[in-house]
Amino acid sequence: MDITMIEAAAARLAGHARRTPLLSSPFLDAVAGRRVLVKPECLQHTGSFKFRGAWSALTALPAGTRGVIAFSSGNHAQGVAHAARRLGLAAVIVMPSDAPALKIDNTRAFGAEVVLYDRVEESREEIGARIAAERGLVLVKPYDEPQVIAGQGTIGLEIAEDCARLGIAAADVLVPCGGGGMTAGIALALQARAPGLRVRPCEPEGFDDAARSLVAGRRVANAQAAGSICDAIVTAMPGELTFPVMARLCGPGIAVSDDEALAAMRAAALRLKILAEPGGAVALAAALSHPVAFEPDRPVIAVVSGGNADPAMIARALAG
Repeated sequence: MDITMIEAAAARLAGHARRTPLLSSPFLDAVAGRRVLVKPECLQHTGSFKFRGAWSALTALPAGTRGVIAFSSGNHAQGVAHAARRLGLAAVIVMPSDAPALKIDNTRAFGAEVVLYDRVEESREEIGARIAAERGLVLVKPYDEPQVIAGQGTIGLEIAEDCARLGIAAADVLVPCGGGGMTAGIALALQARAPGLRVRPCEPEGFDDAARSLVAGRRVANAQAAGSICDAIVTAMPGELTFPVMARLCGPGIAVSDDEALAAMRAAALRLKILAEPGGAVALAAALSHPVAFEPDRPVIAVVSGGNADPAMIARALAG
């Protein structure tokens, strides 16, 4: 994985993925006590950044591929399903039974076959590997896949370009982190194109495996598999491929509470007019609720990674 792969992914994504802007609001700057810029990947196709990695991976498959299988709580599922349909490939998606209904319904609407599982009692990796072998499908992992990481890294290329235009040479880039595909991809892109921008992984409290792994210097697991409203970024531990990149390039992680994620959702809706899901809002939550985590006067760039929240969750956030 290197900048060459990310640039190649960007070329394949050109004309297919949306180039999301950097948004700002003086109200958010006042709350955070510093300049805050937001990268709204909730505006990406399928409502999250995952379309980038899915398109990158599927367009790199060898000719004659019969179809693909993926496992996901929803956003990778939708990204793979949508990319597969546009490319004329069959898709099977293994999803946890407690995933938001909106994500399950959307994945089916994109034409994929959905296989539900119990995320506490069953292993999605084992289920995915078995079905892939039985049907001759290519497994597209949600984060521990080089072409997926390269696709997510295109976000970093865009951030670097926009920061150069804005005259920002140094900043913390806050990234919602599950298995680390987007975190690692953005970090690789920024290392090559804007080395003064430092990536900081952001996670829910109690599921901050990336932050704790960075402190320990090795991959460590979460104590539980579920229990946060930030379902999109709840993973067991950082990926085998992604963690070495994060350990080499990322700054310390930041953990936010569910209430802070909801407050960030509300701020995004009221001040930027964008909808974020809880997991997608954790980076903005870190910017707004954890000022001591950053150097004085250092700007922050927060990626809002997804906006696929159920109406009830949106209402809960807006209620304050």
